[in-house]
Amino acid sequence: MRILVIEDDLEAGEAMVRGLSEGGHDCTHAPDGEAGLKAAQDGEFDVLIVDRMMPKMDGVAVVETLRREGDQTPVLFLSALGETTDRVTGLQAGADDYLVKPYDFAELNARVDALSRRRQSGAVATSLKVGDLEMNLLTRVVCRSGKEIDLQPREFQLLEFMMRHAGQSVTRTMLLEKVWEYHFDPQTNVIDVHISRLRSKIDKGFDRPMLQTVRGAGYRLDA
Repeated sequence: MRILVIEDDLEAGEAMVRGLSEGGHDCTHAPDGEAGLKAAQDGEFDVLIVDRMMPKMDGVAVVETLRREGDQTPVLFLSALGETTDRVTGLQAGADDYLVKPYDFAELNARVDALSRRRQSGAVATSLKVGDLEMNLLTRVVCRSGKEIDLQPREFQLLEFMMRHAGQSVTRTMLLEKVWEYHFDPQTNVIDVHISRLRSKIDKGFDRPMLQTVRGAGYRLDA
């Protein structure tokens, strides 16, 4: 496995490279964010290990740049910042995993292996995006135009299903079976109520409504 380690602490970086190399991996070390970004752009790697706080260019900026360029190489963030908000920021930037320093090397190695297996098996995406509406399936954070939207669990499930079928007409029967796990129509207005609540949360205050009612068919989420 080819691994790029982007770490400004030279001692820590060299120790990481040494340990991973002993495990049979081909490792490259970049000493700062700018060098790491260039190495990632110029080479082909199976996993990137990226420190959060670095000179010249921090880890979040590195990952955001790579994702904008279409680079989907799995990324593991390393950071001394371990609060929930820090993890969320890292994952929203495009990282696939987040490990807090100090860490156990065995855990680091296991996470790197897991990321590699996930990529090889064609892992399911950890985020969904329709227009300016974004959903992170790991952190369960939903944002539209950068504004975080607070959803109840059922509303989150409903929106996830709609986003996975964006642009398609979704029937009441599909929603009952896939979101509520009903295999019959209980003849209630539960779907209408939840659609109304969801619409008020994701569309209210925005010029362009996304959640539409398709007369005689059901509903559609359209960017």
